[in-house]
Amino acid sequence: MTTGDRNEIVVRRARPADARALCRVDAVAAGGDAERRAGIRRWCEEGRAAVAEDERGPLGYCVVEYTFFGQGFVTMLMVEPSARRRGVGRLLLEDAAASCATEKLFTSTNVSNRPMQGLLERAGWAPVGLLHGLDEGDPELFYLCPRHD
Repeated sequence: MTTGDRNEIVVRRARPADARALCRVDAVAAGGDAERRAGIRRWCEEGRAAVAEDERGPLGYCVVEYTFFGQGFVTMLMVEPSARRRGVGRLLLEDAAASCATEKLFTSTNVSNRPMQGLLERAGWAPVGLLHGLDEGDPELFYLCPRHD
């Protein structure tokens, strides 16, 4: 998947060799979180991550897993701060929908994460539920991808 201009953005499956670069894109991993770094390595090794990149390198990544009631779930969507508002997140969500192996694809974000909520709403994802208790004082909003068949 690409955009059609000089600053072409391509979305492809991440490979194990991409893990180090994705750790630099991810603010939590870049801040030294060993668990996140291990997760990124595992996602790349298992083929669960997609990476969006341009000629300079990775701009963001997305992970789809199938542990949410047997349905696809976007576990992680991360876009480097300097690449935000350029369509990277939208391209990654479109790739997740296109590659999803189940009938339904869900994701979630905290109530405090207004940028992610806006991205999901602009991409046509529908809010489907609210869960309290994961992060104290910051409920989790769940979204369903529009049909992706």
